[in-house]
Formats: sequence, C-alpha cells, structure tokens
Amino acid sequence: MALPVVAIVGRPNVGKSTLFNKLIGQRLSIVEDTPGVTRDRIYSKCEWAGKEFMLVDTGGIEPDSDDVILSQMRRQAELAITTAQVAVLVTDMKCGVTANDYEVASMLLKSGKPVVLCVNKCDALGEPPVEFYEFYNLGLGDPIPVSSVHGHGTGDLLDAVLEYLPAEGGEDYGDDVIKVAVIGKPNVGKSSIINRICGEERVIVSNIAGTTRDATDTVVENENGQFVFIDTAGIRRKSKVLESIEKYSVLRSYMAVDRADVAVIVIDATEGFTEQDSKVAGYAHEKGKACVVAVNKWDAIEKDTNTMDEFRKKLRDDFSFMSYVPFVFISAKTGQRIEKLFDMIRYVAEQNSMRISTGKLNDVLAYATARVQPPSDKGKRLKIYYMTQASTKPPTFVVFVNRKDLFHFSYQRYLENQIRETFGLDATPIVMSVRERDTLDVK
Repeated sequence: MALPVVAIVGRPNVGKSTLFNKLIGQRLSIVEDTPGVTRDRIYSKCEWAGKEFMLVDTGGIEPDSDDVILSQMRRQAELAITTAQVAVLVTDMKCGVTANDYEVASMLLKSGKPVVLCVNKCDALGEPPVEFYEFYNLGLGDPIPVSSVHGHGTGDLLDAVLEYLPAEGGEDYGDDVIKVAVIGKPNVGKSSIINRICGEERVIVSNIAGTTRDATDTVVENENGQFVFIDTAGIRRKSKVLESIEKYSVLRSYMAVDRADVAVIVIDATEGFTEQDSKVAGYAHEKGKACVVAVNKWDAIEKDTNTMDEFRKKLRDDFSFMSYVPFVFISAKTGQRIEKLFDMIRYVAEQNSMRISTGKLNDVLAYATARVQPPSDKGKRLKIYYMTQASTKPPTFVVFVNRKDLFHFSYQRYLENQIRETFGLDATPIVMSVRERDTLDVK
C-alpha cells in the first residue's frame, strides 16, 4: 500500500529540517541557520505508534529562483500540500506570528487539507509563555509547542498527525494482484505502454518530458491475471530537476517502486542505454525488486537478422550489475510483444516470491562445498554449518559460518550461482547474509 505523505512546510529558518531530522531519528536533512539551505526535497519513512508514513522536508527559498520571496514561499506551500495527505506548518516561537506565516496558513486553509500547527523553539519546559497563544490567530486550531532541538513536544505533534492519516488497508490490493511500477527517464513511452495495455487513454501522453506529474494506478485484469500498473513521472538527474514540481514527481516515482512487486524499467530503443537508465534501474535493484527491462520503440529501429541479439548482448554489458534481469523488446505504438511483457512480469514476480525449504538448500550447500572447498587464510578454513531462507521479495538466505571474515565475496557469488542454477532463480535479485554461529551480527 502507498504510504501516506506528511509534508513539513513553513517559511525559511523556522527549524523545519531540524524537526525533520528529530522525527526520523537521523541527520538526513542539512541544518544551517541560513534561509535556503534545503534545496532538494528530502524524504524518509517515519514511524509512530506502529503507523508508518512518508515524511517530506520542504525547502525554503531556493537561491536559483528569480521569484520574489513571498511568491516562492507560496509555491513551496502549494506543492507540498498538493502532494501530502497532511501538512505540518512550522512556526517560530521566538519570532512570533509573521505576515508570511499568515500567508502560508491562508494557503493551507484554502486547500481543504488537514493541517497541524507546530510552534517550534519552545525550548523551556513547563507552560508555554503568553506569546504562544498568539498563534491561535492563524486559524489552524490548537498550536502544539515543540522543541525540535531537544525533542520536547514531538510526541504530541505526531499524535496529532496520526489523527488525520487514512486507516490501514484503504488502498491495498489483494495478495494475488501483482503491483507493477513502470519507471524510466522522461519521454521513453511509459504512459503509452500503460495506455496500450488498457486499450484506452488512461494517462496523458505527450512528447514533452515531464507530462506525468503523479504516480497513478491502473488496474488490469486479463487471462494473464490481475495487475496494478503504476505509471510514474520520469526520473531525471538531480542536476536537471529544476522545477519544484518535478522534485515531488521524482519522490512519488521512488515511492511507487517501494510499494511495487515488479519494476518495469523502460528504455528508449532509439537512444539505447544511458547513464540515467542505470540510476533508475539501480534504485529498483537496491530495493530488491523483481525487474524487467522493456526496450520500447523497437518498431522505430532498422533491423536485420542479428539486430536483436546484438542489442541484447550490449544491454547485458550495460546491465552487468543486474545480471539476472530479462529483456523484452516492445512497441507501445504497435502493441508488439505486449503479451510477452505480461508473461515476463508474472515470471519474475513468481521468482521474487519463491521459497525454498531448508533441507533442499542444505543439499545444495553440501554439493557446492564438496565440489569447491571453502576458502582458508593462514591455516584457518571457513566452515559453513547450514543455510536457511529468511524471507522473500527478494529471496534472502542466511548462511551460518565459523568466521565471517573468511567468507570471501567470490565464494559467496559461487554459492549464489549454485542456488540460481539448482532452483531456476535466473530472474530475481538474491540477498545473502552471513552470520557467525554464536552471534546474530549480519554481515
């Protein structure tokens, strides 16, 4: 299920990034006593009282902007509240209510979205000072006193946020439904693929990069099964993400990958593999998602009998960091091999969720260690006691050994290849963690 989004908004230098870091428990967002330090949208999962949501730290004034301060601040507030289910408006106790606070509060009220009012820099314990009650004038209900530096009041703030978040399971799909994120750089034909699959124009198609702003869900049911296709905005290089609205689009693309079972990585056959394609694919790989590379616009390529084999061979080199990923050459324009794409999506999804019994795994382990002896160092030999599968999506295996430092990467890769060959796991990432028998430390 898509995590709800909570945006931290407010004028510059009120402590938004400090509050963000405090709530997520790590120093992810840059904190500096200068307006405009947070340029990119920073986001991270946040958990409170057993509920997870995505917390977004919005920047203040961007140095590259030619807009005046007030209009830029209004733009930031609009974008944040449009993306989020809940907005946290951060104000500054030491400065009191300012004209800019009124502007942002007015914008949030007009949006109709729920807003939690945070009065930051209430660093002293006990009852807040009389000036605190001035913040009621913003018309956003009860203000919550918070010290983002010390953490005072953050629990009350999160309790107030949770009251507005949607109930669990409201947007979830059944276990039999395969959720597919269609990702790639802008203008490679992601929306056209969705429309071809649906047989109707469900999402806007344009040759202007950046047409798709949000991640949108399309439910498809056919003889291949049930699918939810998530069309995402193109993921660009950070240096090229100049528009504020595109920064939110990139955020939603990454979130779409997070909640998907399969990532279809679309590349343009007329352009071939690019550095940005590797960045897009790399994110899905890091998340352990089952992946399919769809080479779109194949109809636009002049071909002979060897064209596809040569193209595939080059892609194998380009995607060497994802040696397991399969390729499908399609055309959203003509519908060429769209059915093949469905087959491949189901195949990689099944592989990604495969579970292997401990007995069968240890049979493979015994064969592999007898065939190639475990490595040794200075008279000490690696002993592998047993292996078990800890989880799926992706298949994750835990290997118990006498010494982790002897478990060389090359031998780990050897065991991984043995598992792939034996059980046919040729189209999914595999995670292998190593533990010493007397400890629970994961390598």
